[in-house]
Amino acid sequence: MSELKLFAGPRAMQTISEKGLRASDFSWMAGASGGPKWFVLYGLDRYLAGSFFVDKAHPLRLVGSSAGAWRLACYAHSNPVQALDTLAARYAGQTYSSKRPDRHEISDEARRMLQGILGDNESAVAEKYIAENPQRRLYVIADRARRVVRSENKLALNAGLLTAAVGNMVSRRSLNWFFERYVFHNALDNPAALPLHDRSTRFVMLNQKNVCDALMASGSIPLVMEAVTGISGAGKAVFRDGGITDYHLDLPFNKLDGLVLYPHFYASVIPGWFDKFAPWHKADPAHFDNVLLVTPTKEFVQSLPYGKIPDRNDFVRLGERERIIYWQTVLRESERLAVAFEALVNKGADITSMLEPFTAGRLKHV
Repeated sequence: MSELKLFAGPRAMQTISEKGLRASDFSWMAGASGGPKWFVLYGLDRYLAGSFFVDKAHPLRLVGSSAGAWRLACYAHSNPVQALDTLAARYAGQTYSSKRPDRHEISDEARRMLQGILGDNESAVAEKYIAENPQRRLYVIADRARRVVRSENKLALNAGLLTAAVGNMVSRRSLNWFFERYVFHNALDNPAALPLHDRSTRFVMLNQKNVCDALMASGSIPLVMEAVTGISGAGKAVFRDGGITDYHLDLPFNKLDGLVLYPHFYASVIPGWFDKFAPWHKADPAHFDNVLLVTPTKEFVQSLPYGKIPDRNDFVRLGERERIIYWQTVLRESERLAVAFEALVNKGADITSMLEPFTAGRLKHV
């Protein structure tokens, strides 16, 4: 059974066809939002962080939102594989004392999870390392909430989100009324390293006081988790999930030097979270000229329990024990993607026949 599909933009196609999959050719890595969907990529993440990129001479920049940012923060950790293992174990093993945990309880659990990844009592040391890592430079996307979506009042927040969703159907630019993109970036980098001009964007330098808060902000789903405030370097801004504006990262990757590796759980790219309800909003194909999108095949997904990858609805759909067993099974099965990718690396330029064009057809809602 085939486990992986590889989609390449024209520049990525040419480079990989000539040289194969080489860590030295990738300058950036992207991580999409998606909550527990990332479990299907866990084995591949362990291989990439612990083997493929280990001896890379030049910096690897890592940009992600929500769960994608959490994954990539592990890459920037002093012990990336251990950090990924901790994230996977704690995320997949989540339990709550309440049958219907509220925003406060879910947020507290998420922060404990992050503290575990950072080493609990040594979190300040880990935050400093991640903020200043010269080889793996992290970029975390979060959204500053504006106007009514700043509120924690459920009715007001619901009304604001509904209005934002309706406006987004007309134009993605309407989101600027409600959300402003913030990028928390590696302390050694100039914001110009990631040129973003599609919407209002502010850059804040990561430091040992704000790494955990920035990651919390990036994953704080409205109505599910509490907003995050008081982030060092960001004043009194109120932050919510970065996936609202940048769900699957339709960023100008084509303006970046080198190739972009994008392990993704889907073979399609949805620009922002609200675009799930506006399928006519598609990512810009030009942005993916130098991108290699690596995804599990339909056959691999169908071989998993329930024939699907995990998602947040599993909290409702499954009992606690059943959910945990399912998620842990997917984590184990994900190792097959790592084995498949390593085999492709070992083939060198002989993988050309496996590359599929990253055309506009891959940039649609599925």
